[in-house]
Amino acid sequence: MRKMKYNLIEAREKGYDTLLTFGGAYSNHIYAVAAAGENFDFDTIGVIRGEPYEKLNPTLSFAKARGMRLHYLSRKDYQQKYSAENIKNLEKSYGSFYMLPEGGTNNLAVKGCSEIIDEIDQPFDYITSSCGTGGTLAGIIAGLNGESKVIGFSALKGGVFFLDDIKQHIYNYKKRIYSNWHIETEFHFGGYARHSSELIKFINTFKREHNIPLDPIYTGKMLFGLFEKVKNGHFKPNTSILAIHTGGLQGISGFNIRFGDLIK
Repeated sequence: MRKMKYNLIEAREKGYDTLLTFGGAYSNHIYAVAAAGENFDFDTIGVIRGEPYEKLNPTLSFAKARGMRLHYLSRKDYQQKYSAENIKNLEKSYGSFYMLPEGGTNNLAVKGCSEIIDEIDQPFDYITSSCGTGGTLAGIIAGLNGESKVIGFSALKGGVFFLDDIKQHIYNYKKRIYSNWHIETEFHFGGYARHSSELIKFINTFKREHNIPLDPIYTGKMLFGLFEKVKNGHFKPNTSILAIHTGGLQGISGFNIRFGDLIK
């Protein structure tokens, strides 16, 4: 919701009553926008990658139940989702709307996520977060103003590709460049939404021992990577590390439907 806070304010100030956004069929962002629409009295439209589902998965069922209209684009057409032609076609179908990007990351999202730092009431040497589109990480970096160190754990294979995007988002918001951060790219387990038995075991053990559920797409990979780095001596003794749990728990039910009740 932090990503959407200032976008919702801007949408309201500009007189929009409809939000439109993009995502895959299991998208946390689609889920969140549908919930925000219901809570803050916006109509919502979700442009979904892929063909229509004969039976909606838990994410899309939730979105539809919250009043979101679902519009499907083939995977080929989805690659051009931001094209002028596609936006024009969407406006013909649905009228005027306030557009949120896939994953919710834009400059207003960075502003919202920067406020995470204001809520932390204890000192730390490092702060870590999972990375999808990079908006949350960019906000954390911006909010720190160069203090402490930041580690992002990419949930995507080849996550270095969005380094420049993160730098640009930070600069657009703060007009500054920071060097106190980096992205770990070795803990994606094969790519977005990919997993292994080792990751699943870690997630289930973590919940059993700490009573904290982790999703297998983002937070599970981030904490697995963090624990590995601790075990391998990456941090000095007595280093204080704060890990941001970015949620995503709604995706567990869909993951279990796809892969067979792996997350307990």
